[in-house]
Amino acid sequence: MADIKEAIEKIEENRPLGLDGVLSRVNGTTGRILDKALTGQEVSVEEGVDLFGIENLDELSALAIAADEIRKDDVGDVITYVVNRNINFTNICNTYCGFCNFMAPEGDERAYFLTMDEIADKTKEAWDIGATEVCMQGGMHPDIDGNFYVELIKAVKKAVPDMHTHAFSPFEIYYGAESLGISEEVFIDMLKDVGHNTFPGTAAEILVEEVRKIIAPRKMPTEAWIRIVKKAHLAGMHTTSTIMYGHVDEPHHWAEHIGILRDIQKETGGFTEFVPLRFIPWNTRLFKHSKGKVSEGPTDVDQLKMYAVSRLMLRGWINNIQVSWVKQGPEFAQFSLTAGANDFGGTLMEEQISRSAGAGYGQYFPPEEFRRLTREIGRIPAERNTTYGIRQMFDANGND
Repeated sequence: MADIKEAIEKIEENRPLGLDGVLSRVNGTTGRILDKALTGQEVSVEEGVDLFGIENLDELSALAIAADEIRKDDVGDVITYVVNRNINFTNICNTYCGFCNFMAPEGDERAYFLTMDEIADKTKEAWDIGATEVCMQGGMHPDIDGNFYVELIKAVKKAVPDMHTHAFSPFEIYYGAESLGISEEVFIDMLKDVGHNTFPGTAAEILVEEVRKIIAPRKMPTEAWIRIVKKAHLAGMHTTSTIMYGHVDEPHHWAEHIGILRDIQKETGGFTEFVPLRFIPWNTRLFKHSKGKVSEGPTDVDQLKMYAVSRLMLRGWINNIQVSWVKQGPEFAQFSLTAGANDFGGTLMEEQISRSAGAGYGQYFPPEEFRRLTREIGRIPAERNTTYGIRQMFDANGND
């Protein structure tokens, strides 16, 4: 397969041909699947596997350009971002996922646990610079229970009543409910009752059990993730959806995972977005102890395919697809917005999980940089809230 430089060059070479011109260069299976997607028909899991397997550069460029056209038809030319702050409240964890280098056992020199006052101060600081959301996740600390999560939300709301809390993965809901000996529905209602707003759909990794048993054997099974997300949606709570890929998984797992998310969305309608997250290998136990059996994350070409294929497969169900400047870097994230994605993510302020695994980005990305990168590709920047309501639309020509 060609490298990313060759792929980008071919996409940009073919883009001026227009969609019809590009499609005239492909036929067979790829042409048939792209035609289905462009005419609003559902792309099956099996067809998604076929698209992930594309190696021909003309076919790859047709996939990316078709995905960009579908993006334009479905969500327009606006690229959104959210001003938010990540608060990773503790890195003490007893789950030991192989792909994570964020966690630390109690007593480790790297271990930390923020106080409620520290979390309140971070919330106020975020609000003062324009953040509308705090995203809070942490390790599975053996000495906390579900009541801690409730108190965490109360601390944020006391500090800044209007701050949106985007917190607690399905695994944390599972953990919190189990620790209190209550049902997941009751625990979700406890969080709702103190004003909690939305859940991140992380801890999904790959929703295929043969993969999960290798990368996170002590985490909840696929069935539990699906069950809890559905319960959150049925309780009126929105979540994001994610995939963490490029380790021991294969493209057929990716397509199956996207198909599962689509099926959930058909049933509940509760997902706000899809966020592909590349595996960052360098500092993880999974990679360092794999003896060459674990990939160094997805290739850049695979990442482009992920945005494009997910746009096609999720068409009509999950319209917002987010790039990750933390895991990709700003420039590659920018190009990915021309291959099916439409959201830049958040400013974050102090993301630690990806950086711990070896990512080169993650501290803070200023809103004006999101707007600059958006304008460079001829699109319209807009600040959104967590659930994709537009807070402020900006001029496409740079007049903020």
